[in-house]
Amino acid sequence: MKYYIIAGEASGDLHASRLIRAIKQQDADAIFRVWGGDLMAAEGAVIVKHFRDLAFMGFIEVVANIRTILNNMKFCKKDLLAFKPDLLILVDYPGFNIPIAKFAHTHAFKTAYYISPQVWAWKEGRVKTLRNVIDKMLVILPFEKEFYAKWNYQVSYVGHPLIEIIEGYKMNKTDHTLRKKLNIPSDKKIVAILPGSRKQEIQKKLPVMLQATEGMKDVVFVVGQAPSLPDSLIESYTNRFSAVRVLKGDTYGLLSIADAAVVTSGTATLETALFGIPEVVCYKGSPVSYAIAKRVIKVKFISLVNLIMDKPVVKELIQDEMNVANINSAVREILFNDEKRAEMLTAFNELKSLLKAGGNASEKAAKEIKEMLE
Repeated sequence: MKYYIIAGEASGDLHASRLIRAIKQQDADAIFRVWGGDLMAAEGAVIVKHFRDLAFMGFIEVVANIRTILNNMKFCKKDLLAFKPDLLILVDYPGFNIPIAKFAHTHAFKTAYYISPQVWAWKEGRVKTLRNVIDKMLVILPFEKEFYAKWNYQVSYVGHPLIEIIEGYKMNKTDHTLRKKLNIPSDKKIVAILPGSRKQEIQKKLPVMLQATEGMKDVVFVVGQAPSLPDSLIESYTNRFSAVRVLKGDTYGLLSIADAAVVTSGTATLETALFGIPEVVCYKGSPVSYAIAKRVIKVKFISLVNLIMDKPVVKELIQDEMNVANINSAVREILFNDEKRAEMLTAFNELKSLLKAGGNASEKAAKEIKEMLE
């Protein structure tokens, strides 16, 4: 079978790579042509476009890059027609993938959506479009099945792929020398700074996160640099903070030794929780993008942890609240307030149990896809 997969972000590359591996176990002759990254390439997929050239966040940023986005979409449609896949698999990335799904439907390509667009957060009306153009919707959050049922759309809950990924990592982890490699004394606490994988995220959030490190002499801060980001970009912000370390391409290694974390909203908030690391979640966009988002986004929380648990488990510092004083105060609380740490860790265990109930996401998704094609 020929599969065409579109994943536009680092998290999509991770989850799609696991899905490719699971599909190959059932379809030894599978051919993959993809929009993704290095992890998908490592599974033998042919990369059409790398996600580092696709990730634009925020309303203003999208408008500023609209010509590039439209050209990418035009190229994708032409490439789909040339490749003629047996199945088009879309991974999150709704602004791009939903229009492509409409195009695929008009040309009678079978489609599966793995990791649902967050239509429960805004633009609920898009459910009607998805129901009409997607042959199989595979969701990874427990509340999504019930949400779609309200719209008379039967979807498949396959569990969350991060469970299998993180548990597999912990099982195979053998390097216990990372603290030494980073030259961190054994008596110092470690706080991970996870600023995101997009250039725009780094520009907005990392300077404030770094300023918050000043004055905390009893703590070592380590920036987790996404592998897709150039060293020069991170260094341009960290070079004046001599006590701050940088670790590239090993977020899980960093979380394995961290005592707490400052995390950009997104998948990393859930990854941090599943590692059992108390965290504070940050979001900051351009003023115009944030003003628009406030009007259209309906959810109570921005972090996946709080959304899934439906309560404020982790502190969220949004826009103006994301400032040096608030970050500094929140970090001290989750580092040194034993009661607060214990409360958060108990909630993280509940979260893990909830997500584990879904099963092995990659294998279940691959099975659903096989049954669909048969």
